[in-house]
Formats: sequence, C-alpha cells, structure tokens
Amino acid sequence: MVALSGAHTIGRVQCKNFRTRLYSEENIDPALATSRKATFPQLTGSGDSNLDMFDNAYFVNLKLNKGLLHSDQVPYTLAGGATEDIIDGFASNQDAFNNAFAAAMVKMGNISPLIFPQGQVRRICSREN
Repeated sequence: MVALSGAHTIGRVQCKNFRTRLYSEENIDPALATSRKATFPQLTGSGDSNLDMFDNAYFVNLKLNKGLLHSDQVPYTLAGGATEDIIDGFASNQDAFNNAFAAAMVKMGNISPLIFPQGQVRRICSREN
C-alpha cells in the first residue's frame, strides 16, 4: 500500500482537497504552509496543482512534513513507525520505489473482481446500484 500511495507523486489535486490541511493542521512544514496559503487563499480560487514527474519526491516530502494531502502525511507522522522505514527507504532509493510500485501494480491487477451476485460494478463509486 505504501508503494501504491506513491502514485500521488504525479497527477492533479484540487485545492479544496488540501486547503483544510494548510489552515488547520500542525504536522505540516511551516514554510510550505505559508507559501501555499499565499497561492491558495482560504476561501477562494481553485488552486489546482499539477505534477507530471514520476519520482520518489512524494516520499522525500513526507519526511519533511510536506505531504500536500492529509491522507498522504498520516502514514509517516502518525503510524507509530509501522510505515516509516518503508517511506524512508523509498525516499532514499528511487529504484526501490519504482520496483515496489511496479510489483504492487501487477499484484493489484491480478485481483479478480467479484461478479454478480457477490459483487457489482458501481455506476457511482460511492453508492451501491
């Protein structure tokens, strides 16, 4: 799961998904919070972020309390060490992250989905059909 969370190193995030973290959480690098607050006002603007480089910077940022989303930062700061060693390893070794991510994607791709009547393909992910 830790390797798969590294997918957040690329892609887009909407400001509404991290604004609360900037303005109300303490486990965030103060310089990051200050710079992002200037760009993403508390109540206005989209502030969408776009990252297009797949690397281990996501894990480096977690070590520095610079995880943009609350759900990203929690495994490093609140897990009581359960995932810290893995994150530290990925932060210091790009190849280790790449290999673990690839293996996790293959493993996840091999999961057989449940079919009716045990499962269903939801039209809206948050709601049963």
